[in-house]
Amino acid sequence: MTEAKAFAPGHLTGLFQICTEGNDPLRWGARGSGVSITRGVTTHVTLEPAEKPSVDIYINDEHMIDANVSENTLTKYNEYITEPHRVTVKHTITTPITAGFGSSGGGAISLSLALNKALNAGLTRIEAAQLAHLAEIECKTGLGSVFAADRGGFGVLYEPGAPGIGKGKLMEDTSDLAVVYLYYGPIHTKEALSNPELVKKINQLGRTYVDELYKELTSERFMYYSRRFTDHVGLATKRIRGIFKQMDRENITFTMANFGEVAFTVQHKEKAEETVKILESVGEKPVICNVDEHGTKLL
Repeated sequence: MTEAKAFAPGHLTGLFQICTEGNDPLRWGARGSGVSITRGVTTHVTLEPAEKPSVDIYINDEHMIDANVSENTLTKYNEYITEPHRVTVKHTITTPITAGFGSSGGGAISLSLALNKALNAGLTRIEAAQLAHLAEIECKTGLGSVFAADRGGFGVLYEPGAPGIGKGKLMEDTSDLAVVYLYYGPIHTKEALSNPELVKKINQLGRTYVDELYKELTSERFMYYSRRFTDHVGLATKRIRGIFKQMDRENITFTMANFGEVAFTVQHKEKAEETVKILESVGEKPVICNVDEHGTKLL
């Protein structure tokens, strides 16, 4: 038996521009800005010789029959499995799923890096990450989350594309920043990205705001532009808008995850801890976590 394990950070996107021109999906993706967090996806892969090939995929210990992105990623390694094997994939996800935390992209890249190691496939890190990007593009579950998970940090993706092709700029020091979020429910990215009116709204402001944050990225500017983007796109639910109004009165700006019924903010740690206390005092259940500075890594 051979095995390997990898971790990919979760990622919250504040604003973005959809970029799917041309015929090369490695150059498709998004321009955008967001923050990677220390919660995410840990993927454990085991391969055992067997009489017949089989694949079992689990997410948080639940056996899955329609794990499309993981299945797609696995098919890209078929040429490296020369003998029949039983392949077992166990994803442990510590962020909400289908809620704007990049869990599909994180699952894809952590699986790809783990498979590359377990199979001794010999791909470079970038090549393995690009296969994960292709899987997510083909399954229409995200645009730039593989790139974000690969790098980690808090930054701006200013040229779209897979790892090795897209270009991003990261804030140098995030040690004094923390992310606070409230999760209420999922929004399916595939459905959202299939709505032409929504795509139009996203791109109306996405390009301009990415350019602004590329000039100067601070947590304050990120929250300002992300909130304006959210208000323009118009997906915030009544619960999310209620949090916005409540925290605006405290001079703490929140925005919505793209895409999920999730309100979040990026603050300096002292302010983040104050934010948690305010939310808890009104019966909310906030989660606070640090910024991930390492990106996807083998464990």
